[in-house]
Amino acid sequence: MSKEQNPHGLVSWLLLILLALIWGSSFILIKKSLLTFSAGEVGTLRMFIAFLGLSPFAIPILRKIERKKLPILFLVGFVGSLLPAMLFAIAQTQLESGITGVINAMTPVFVLLIGLIFFHHRIKPKNAMGIVIGFIGCFFIMLGGAYFDLSGINLYALFVIAATVMYGVSVNLIKHYLADIRALHITAISFALVSPISLGYLLIATDFLDKIGTNPQFLSGLAYVSILALIGTAMALVIFNRLVKTASPIFASSVTYVIPIVAIGWGLFDGEVLNIYQIVGIGIVLVGVYLANKK
Repeated sequence: MSKEQNPHGLVSWLLLILLALIWGSSFILIKKSLLTFSAGEVGTLRMFIAFLGLSPFAIPILRKIERKKLPILFLVGFVGSLLPAMLFAIAQTQLESGITGVINAMTPVFVLLIGLIFFHHRIKPKNAMGIVIGFIGCFFIMLGGAYFDLSGINLYALFVIAATVMYGVSVNLIKHYLADIRALHITAISFALVSPISLGYLLIATDFLDKIGTNPQFLSGLAYVSILALIGTAMALVIFNRLVKTASPIFASSVTYVIPIVAIGWGLFDGEVLNIYQIVGIGIVLVGVYLANKK
């Protein structure tokens, strides 16, 4: 097995830890951004700023990419970045940032399921058990947050689950169809292809322009979104796509083991509170993700 294929190489592990720290901090940045902007504004502004940061890499290489791969790159940008950015922002209008980070840990489960259903990947009994346990833990978090009162379940958690499904689709598309394209170019071009949608939505479907010069928190909100876009989105996705290509989709997605720890840490620092039921649910999710990911 070559170094590029070895998911346990030192460089791969260092990149995984760095990625966990970056993405684990993304949820608190979304929370702070939502103090100024709407969910739609946060999602699309995040994507467009990330595109601007990556455009120097996208423009020179765009003409060299095979045309038949452009639809796949568009799907990676749309399904794997733009829609999840919107869904996470919507979810965090009603969910704590730490809980959002935990539910995001379901990503490897959906990487496995999408691979099984659409790409004929094999799955072992313990992996299947991990998938079931992961779902149980996720619903335990939702029920525990409402103290097991069905009328109090926060259905906004479903937006996070939908985003993790989309991540699962994107990861498998990258591994199966874009293995010959550099990680930086995958990220830059996919963002460039969806940037007209991001900008169009931002300018037409939101009141973003009205906030310029009138909202006293505009600059601080813009700073939070910019950090989220340039570091938590552009830079993080370059690292993630490299891990998908050089290690494996499941190994890259296992970054979600550490993301909840970072996300919960930021949440507690910001005054968020977890009850005992949610803590148990978090443990169940992580056990499920571990089993689903275990070779």
